[in-house]
Amino acid sequence: MNYLTKILNATVYDVAVETPLEEATALSRKFGCRFLLKREDLQSVHSFKLRGAYNKMSQLPKAVLEKGVLAASAGNHAQGVALSAKKLGVKATIVMPVTTPEIKVNAVKSFGANAVLHGDGYSDAAEEAARLVKEKKLTFIPPYDDPDVIAGQGTVAKEILEQCSKIDAVFVPVGGGGLAAGVAVYIKSVKPSVKVYGVEPEDSDCMYRSIKAGRRVSIDNPGLFADGVCVKKPGRETFRLCRKHLDGIVRVSTGEMCKAIKDIFEATRAICEPAGALALAAAKKTAEKGRTYACIVSGANMNFDRIRFVSEQTEIGEKREAIFECQIPEKMGSFRKFIARIGRRSVTEFNYRMSDPDHAHVFVGLSVKDQEERDQLRRSFVSAGFPTVDLTDDAIAKEHVRHMVGGHVSGVRDEVVYSFEFPEKPGALMNFLSVIAGRWNISLFHYRNHGADHGKVLAGFQVPEGERGEFAGVLDRIGYQFTDVSDDPAYRYFLGNRD
Repeated sequence: MNYLTKILNATVYDVAVETPLEEATALSRKFGCRFLLKREDLQSVHSFKLRGAYNKMSQLPKAVLEKGVLAASAGNHAQGVALSAKKLGVKATIVMPVTTPEIKVNAVKSFGANAVLHGDGYSDAAEEAARLVKEKKLTFIPPYDDPDVIAGQGTVAKEILEQCSKIDAVFVPVGGGGLAAGVAVYIKSVKPSVKVYGVEPEDSDCMYRSIKAGRRVSIDNPGLFADGVCVKKPGRETFRLCRKHLDGIVRVSTGEMCKAIKDIFEATRAICEPAGALALAAAKKTAEKGRTYACIVSGANMNFDRIRFVSEQTEIGEKREAIFECQIPEKMGSFRKFIARIGRRSVTEFNYRMSDPDHAHVFVGLSVKDQEERDQLRRSFVSAGFPTVDLTDDAIAKEHVRHMVGGHVSGVRDEVVYSFEFPEKPGALMNFLSVIAGRWNISLFHYRNHGADHGKVLAGFQVPEGERGEFAGVLDRIGYQFTDVSDDPAYRYFLGNRD
């Protein structure tokens, strides 16, 4: 198939615009290279997805369009299909995962499409869509695994090469692979010296695993934070093209994505979604001085309430906050002496409660420049007579204990403590409690909602020694990821049994 011809003849500009390629100037200076942002977040649906959707639908026979179309999508393809259907005057039904950000669901409805919520991720929604296609005799518009969709997305690469004559590498977010396939096949056809790298989250890397295995690989529980690329298995055609044309795949962490969201905001004053920050996160991770990198900002459809989580993860990812547990003697002047050691540093968190008549445990967060300052602070506290434990890299301390300090109890026997990841879907908590309740007493419970990410839960249970094997078996059957953190120092210092 001649993809170059298909891309050059793609009919996308009835609905799409040629988006700018803007330099993140401050970031470029910092790294000594050029980071160019391809602003697909500026499309009318705030995503590149309308290119492929419209290119596909505009080439369907009129008789087919009149019966109506159907799509399955985590949100951005849904909006592309909905807008295209409105432009072409046809009815559209969109099946979306339950975890889809509300902003994307509402956008689909605003274009007049019917939104059906089903399943935890794209693969679940696709199964329901296949059922509805047979039942209602509709035409399915694939989100990525289709030549016309791939060609439509490939027009992004055409614009990039026209907008900048000297580019060393292009970074492309990868979900099912439609954008990466279209971009890679065009660039390798027109200017093969330019490197093209796909980018995936570390916890949602089906294309990376598939290319490594030499066959399409499915992952059971892809991460939900970057919902725009939450796909269990790459497409057949997209896998073939990515395997052939990509120069590699870079995987990035949630923290790296969040930091890239901040970088893009500082460069453009726009807030992109997690998937939209993948490309810049990867370019920063692999950057070399003097190089020029084009990073596709693929979308900006994120619920506002997730910005809090992004901000917190950015601070953690940048390691600009140090968290310590410090033991202070309960005697006159100790508190003043401890504060003096902090000096004029910015305090991000400070929790204090008397533990016993002899000493107290203080949970303190401080802004620092780097690892060296963090180590220097710990040594300073210790030398002043305050035994100190560095909890900066302790996940339980950062995600839970910092919000629960002061929870020491007496008389709680046989307590075990676990951290869990609950899927953010209706009934998840009730499912958990219905299995546990009535068998073992829940002695501690803390939950934080992170939007479309998994909910982070810390829970304590009173489980006699002889029943712990049975208890672990019950947790296995519930199916949520869990870790025994009963020996975690943050828990012992601030929440554990006094006795």
